Amino acid sequence: MTDTARKTLLITGASAGIGAACARLAAPDYDLYLNYRSDDAGAEAVKADCEAAGAKVTLLRADVSDPQALARMFDQIPRLDACINNAGIVAPTAPVAAYDHDRLRQMFDVNVIGAIMVARDAAAKMDGPGVIVNVSSAAARLGSGGQYVDYAASKAAIDTFTKGLGDELAADGIRVMSVRPGLIDTEIHAKGGEPGRAQRLAHMVPMRREGSAEEVARPILFLLSDGASYMTGSFIEVTGGR
Repeated sequence: MTDTARKTLLITGASAGIGAACARLAAPDYDLYLNYRSDDAGAEAVKADCEAAGAKVTLLRADVSDPQALARMFDQIPRLDACINNAGIVAPTAPVAAYDHDRLRQMFDVNVIGAIMVARDAAAKMDGPGVIVNVSSAAARLGSGGQYVDYAASKAAIDTFTKGLGDELAADGIRVMSVRPGLIDTEIHAKGGEPGRAQRLAHMVPMRREGSAEEVARPILFLLSDGASYMTGSFIEVTGGR
């Protein structure tokens, strides 16, 4: 692409993991708005890699669960062609009996309310055809009993939201899809208190291994492309068969 033809892409949760992998893969073709919450060093590293690949990069430090921060973030974005709605959290492994209100409030503020608001505001910045890809999880259908039932429930909400928003925006030329990653080797496991979880559970996957962030990013970038032009309100599983 020439500079004049480059599209603009917002990625939330872009300082590490799947978001960072998406940014690095998209950099040759998109100018990027990269959102992150607190990892300045990670965000700067991703920015440097993307700029080296030819992208113009704007870093946007904002907690997607904070409505004021989100409004300030979108004030810095003139228009968008695409959005990868990736920001999300997981809490330490625990049964439902151990959950408290604060845990649930934080989980749904980020993973559901924040994601819905990001999609809403991203769509408002699309003045022509556009694409929103929500990052869900195979946990939405597996339930994650004894581990992350609240996380699974939050991602099930995102799946329902994907279908509903896809139906709403289809006539406007904006496509909305969801990708459900399975057992992926990213930093999110350590944040949940189990840094080796992906390797420990890999035997449960039919392919007998964990996936990588890049293996999730590639299908996401496909959904942004014209190759997926007749897809909306639907889901892609990236689970190694699980």
